[in-house]
Amino acid sequence: MQLSFQLYSARNFQPWPELLAMLSEAGYSQVEGFGGVYEDPAGFRGLLDKNGLSMPSGHFSMDALENDFDGAMNTASTLGIERVFCPHIDAASRPADSAGWRDFAARLSAIGEKVRATGRSFGWHNHDFEFQPLEDGGIPMQIMLEAAPEIDWEADIAWVIRGGADPAEWIARHGSRITAVHVKDIAPEGELKDEDGWADVGHGTVDWAGLLGQLKSGTPAALYVMEHDNPADAKRFATRSIDWVNKTLEQQA
Repeated sequence: MQLSFQLYSARNFQPWPELLAMLSEAGYSQVEGFGGVYEDPAGFRGLLDKNGLSMPSGHFSMDALENDFDGAMNTASTLGIERVFCPHIDAASRPADSAGWRDFAARLSAIGEKVRATGRSFGWHNHDFEFQPLEDGGIPMQIMLEAAPEIDWEADIAWVIRGGADPAEWIARHGSRITAVHVKDIAPEGELKDEDGWADVGHGTVDWAGLLGQLKSGTPAALYVMEHDNPADAKRFATRSIDWVNKTLEQQA
């Protein structure tokens, strides 16, 4: 099991040189990229190398993957990204029915074919809307997994829960598709409103001890990425989360 850190979690706490040094000191050896760190891939790669960090996975937008594929793959090559995940589709662009989501899955399949031809893997990273039923009864995430059977799934467990679904059930049914996991926690109802209701991993309401065991035994996922969408303190989140996960894994060994 490899522990990583989604750099989006620290987007409001730059400069990056100090942040990457902090992550290295906290015990991380890997990070996950997003669009905000791709402006100067070579320069950022230098910062990673200086701090003993690698970037095995990264998020790339649909726009980048469909309209600037070569540029996206050049960025991936420079940064050492081996797993490419498409992370989101804005509300205005989301299909309204099952047929539309099948068409969207076909677009993902086409991207995946091109990405795999470069020697990398490709998958989708979920939020909450993929688990909310459409008017015709379809579930977008189910449709995507069925209509694009060759793409991976980076399962953001906390967003599954916020989407009204049971992560344990989805892991049981589709665990073979999960190649990476976003490890994120949810604060108790009404707490941490200034952090959008998210919590440091192991300090919220998500049964991470149980889910880690299920994920380890029921999926091929090797990459576990700490994420918090709006932490008040990036260092606090990074250190408390990796410390809790490492302690839990030791207890489960």
